[in-house]
Amino acid sequence: MSNTAVNSILVTGGAGSIGANFIYYLVEKHPDVRVVNLDALTYAGNLENLKEIEGHPRYRFVRGRIQDNKLVAGLIREEMIEAVVNLAAESHVDRSIAGPEVFVETNVRGTLVLLDEARKAGVQRFLQVSTDEVYGSLGPDGSFTESTPLAPNSPYSACKAGADFLVRAYYRTYGFPTLITRCSNNYGPYQFPEKLIPLMILNAMQDKELPVYGDGMNVRDWIYVKDHCAALSMVLFRGKPGDVYNIGGNAEKPNLDIVRIILKLLGKPQSLIRFVQDRPGHDRRYAIDASKIQRELGWIPEWKFEKGIARTVEWYMANRAWWERIISGDYQKYY
Repeated sequence: MSNTAVNSILVTGGAGSIGANFIYYLVEKHPDVRVVNLDALTYAGNLENLKEIEGHPRYRFVRGRIQDNKLVAGLIREEMIEAVVNLAAESHVDRSIAGPEVFVETNVRGTLVLLDEARKAGVQRFLQVSTDEVYGSLGPDGSFTESTPLAPNSPYSACKAGADFLVRAYYRTYGFPTLITRCSNNYGPYQFPEKLIPLMILNAMQDKELPVYGDGMNVRDWIYVKDHCAALSMVLFRGKPGDVYNIGGNAEKPNLDIVRIILKLLGKPQSLIRFVQDRPGHDRRYAIDASKIQRELGWIPEWKFEKGIARTVEWYMANRAWWERIISGDYQKYY
């Protein structure tokens, strides 16, 4: 399958961890591409993630919300955007349980605005970056395929599923060239410290207790963020409009195993683990069948979990000032 030629890409949510890594990937691997980053810079958006690209001639940052019709429409036309990659989302499950309204506003209404303005402007490709959480929970066997019915169990995953249905509808109703990816849990550089792996790394580095939900046997498939970025690029440029592509890292592990691996890498005692009351509606297991993207686009993950987690621990150790500014709140003074 040949590449679709697009030279101007709007990435939404590009100041988050996946977004920043993806922008670096695009600028490095696609020298003919210009990238516009639209991000509201909520608590999880951090412009320090993109310091290495400030002032680059093929990169522009714009602060704003994807729900802003006027801003989105003007930006798409002003920058002659040919492709949209929607990474903007409220994504923390615990926060969605405490306050679901903002999740509906950003994840559903924001996606609708992007779809509508992109369609009216004649954008050539629209990639919705979704999550395996929309499929719900698995038993001990089997994996999610692209045809698995959606059965979200948290306000966060319900909002992402709603956005996916809108994306599908815009392809079916209007013939708008949309694509959807559903990825397993990411880890790697720039991940906000509320997520499991960075939280455990930082707590262990500071000799704090490591809180583990329930019995710690909730299973997730883990993918190093650079592998995810490579997959997103393949789908964006070579994916079939109207299709869904699952992306997984072939690394299913219980949360408790992840925590123990991190403690071992940091030379910290297992006694730092503290079991806490389980999260409401906590899905037991996710597992991704990524055979479609491997078969049709030739993508395979390059990073084994053991190598990726070691590199991730090293990154957080080497970038103490970065995460200390997040914990203190000083990172928000950057902009």
